[in-house]
Amino acid sequence: ASLGSPTLDPGAPGARVSMAREGVLVAVAAAVLAASLVGASAMPQAPLRHHARTIHRMVMHAREERVREVVGEKDPPATQWITQPLDHFDATNDNTYQQRYYVNDTLWKAGNMKGPVFLYIGGEGAQSPYAIMDGHMVKMAEEHNALMFAVEHRTYGASVIGPDLTTPNLAHLSSQQALADLAAFHAFAVGNWQLGDAPWVCFGGSYPGALSAFFRLKYPHIVTAAVASSAPVLAQLDFQGYHDVVAASLAAPVVGGSAQCAANIKSAFATIGQCVADPAKRQQLARDFNSCGSLDADNDAMTFQANLADIFDGVVQYNNELPGINIEAICKTMTNASMDPVSNLKALNAAMLAQGNQKCLDNSYADSIAPVLNTTVDPTATGVGIRQWTWQTCSQFAYFQTCEEGTDCLFYPNEGISLKAQLDLCNTAFGVAPASVGARVNFTNEYYGGDKTAGSRILFVNGSIDPWHFLSVLKAMGDDEQAIFIDGTAHCANMGSDKASDTKALTDARAQIAKQVTAWLADA
Repeated sequence: ASLGSPTLDPGAPGARVSMAREGVLVAVAAAVLAASLVGASAMPQAPLRHHARTIHRMVMHAREERVREVVGEKDPPATQWITQPLDHFDATNDNTYQQRYYVNDTLWKAGNMKGPVFLYIGGEGAQSPYAIMDGHMVKMAEEHNALMFAVEHRTYGASVIGPDLTTPNLAHLSSQQALADLAAFHAFAVGNWQLGDAPWVCFGGSYPGALSAFFRLKYPHIVTAAVASSAPVLAQLDFQGYHDVVAASLAAPVVGGSAQCAANIKSAFATIGQCVADPAKRQQLARDFNSCGSLDADNDAMTFQANLADIFDGVVQYNNELPGINIEAICKTMTNASMDPVSNLKALNAAMLAQGNQKCLDNSYADSIAPVLNTTVDPTATGVGIRQWTWQTCSQFAYFQTCEEGTDCLFYPNEGISLKAQLDLCNTAFGVAPASVGARVNFTNEYYGGDKTAGSRILFVNGSIDPWHFLSVLKAMGDDEQAIFIDGTAHCANMGSDKASDTKALTDARAQIAKQVTAWLADA
């Protein structure tokens, strides 16, 4: 696929598919300290494999460095706690848990405590206090002298709801309970800070972006408006569109991709698929790609294939966030005319291992699913809650990024990212029957409306390179439910502060967001 017209109307018939073709790790965990994308989550896909873990660490480190540069010697907001009901919907359940939150009232006090409230919604990882110290939301807060809160999602980080993460203790982990937590927090904050009728605007990126839209949708009487960045409001069992967008992005000249790059990637994976299908050739594959162990076991062989796909998924979703690791760079490697596509992929794999200071590629299926099976609670955790998030995908959203024959996925054949492999993990980890997941996804869409939310004062913001835009709202659905689609930008890119390297499209989008928020506050 090649990049077509960048002015494609996102609301045109078939645009969701055509945008995927026009447009770019899934398994990457959410980084929690950020300056450019402060606190924005990434919705990891289980299992979390070797290259995904490597890219996660690099993204985390880069974001932490940017935080230090921006925040400097400023002390982060202190940790605070609110007592929340374990179950907001069962009057016979008196159990509670402690939910962590942060508050930044510096700007609000400077404005004589007359400003609005900006709520930063936490997601599938530990919440960072830096989310309310830097980023585009903070920039807008400066203009409006806003009081800022960041609220951690139940079961993630220190906001634990049970002694362990066994399946019975995950029963109260749902988006509905999380939204009820936010409603209870609203009442708590209004009383404690004497906020009266001050307008509230909620913000979130990725899964919290969906929560931001859902909060305004379900609690419009307490939240004035919502900004939903990279928000996959449409739950989907078989998320083929993710890899369709990845393929389109790797072919897109606007971000350094090319049709030749995409073709070479597809060719390399086809050849590797043939080798994996022949047990006699797996030993050579293990040597060529520096596997830590053999690929004799089928599960390890499919993990190997998925590991290689994770390189491209991660780089596309977070394009240009890591210096020198972007679509342009990996396409330069994959189009090296002096070598064949498989040799180019070997070189890329070796380069990724070198970036992570690692000598070999861990293709053990057992190692990859170990975090999903780990039921230990760690209130000091600073990263993603991989078991908790996997539960949410199995019980509510799925979002299973697949690679199937007949789609635009460049990595076929690839059993490691098949629908069956991911549904089987739901059963292994939680006892959730694979056949039941589709009905759970359907209920989620019935409950929230999917990508046809009948809401108001919700602003959806997406980037053309971000594969998650496939499940979001890409066209305004009335005067009071707006959408911004940013050409050439990746996951949650709009949430960061302005940088010299930002494209004009991204800078203009932030200005549009600020203008819309200002207009909504003026009408509140």
